[in-house]
This record gives sequence, C-alpha cells and structure tokens, in this order.
Amino acid sequence: MQHDDLPAPTPVRPTLADRVGALGARVHPGTWPIALGVLGLVGAAILHTADPNDPGSPYPTCPWLALTGTFCPGCGTTRALAALTHLDVVGAASMNLLLVLCLPFLVHAYASWLTRSFRTTPVRRTGYVVRPWLAWSILGVFASFWVLRNLPWFSFLAPGTPLLPTW
Repeated sequence: MQHDDLPAPTPVRPTLADRVGALGARVHPGTWPIALGVLGLVGAAILHTADPNDPGSPYPTCPWLALTGTFCPGCGTTRALAALTHLDVVGAASMNLLLVLCLPFLVHAYASWLTRSFRTTPVRRTGYVVRPWLAWSILGVFASFWVLRNLPWFSFLAPGTPLLPTW
C-alpha cells in the first residue's frame, strides 16, 4: 500500500479554552492582581468624580430593589464606595455597613494574593482555598444581613439611614 492512498490527517485545532490556558501560562502570575488593582483604582477615580447620589447619575439602580422593593446585601455599595473615596467612613457605613466591616478583610485578601503572586518559593497548600466552616459563616452573615436590613426593627441597616439617630 502506498502512502499516497491514505487520507491526510486533519490538523487538530485548539479550542478557545486551550488558547486561554496557554495565554495564562505565559503571563506572569502578578499580572492578574495588578490588573485588578488598576481596575479598582480607575473605578475609585470614577466614583470620586461622578457622585452616584446626584440625580441623573450614570450608575444603574439595583435590579433586585427594582423588582422586589427590598434591599439586597449589595444595595448602597456604590454610594458607600463613593463616600469612602471622600474618606467619609460614617457616611459609607450608613450606606452599607457590611461593606465597611468587610473592607479590611478584602484588602488583606488582595494584599495576600498580590504578595503570593510575586514569591519565588511556592507556598505549601493546605487543601482548601477557604475552609468550609468559614465559607458557610460568610454565607450566613450575608443572608442574615439581607433579611435583617429589610425588617422594620433593623431599618438602620437600610441604605442611607443613619446608624444612630444623632448622626
């Protein structure tokens, strides 16, 4: 049998996932936290200059609030972040207390990610990115905050309501 009689093998085309994986393997691990940090700084600059409290602001409203009339755990986050860019921590807390309480943990997680991505020695993994009990606790806190901020007894958790009547 001659080789001319055999059909030519069809080249295997890499899938999109293969191409993205190859691109991710070529990029320095520090690229992703730095890119997210730059994106966050750009977002903070936009929030600092274009106030979401102004009528006709370009920011969208909460779809959950528009559909149900109740506040979700994220309601007030944009206005809270805008207040934080003006160093108004009390104003930010009155918009979304959960965000202000979680912000130190988020900053710590980002800083840990950034430093880990530039380490030359690999970090020993323990098996979990987040411990299951911690993940369930975070979920429970978010669900509790969601329910409580919609109850009349906890109306101080609603966005824009002062935390204490004297503030």
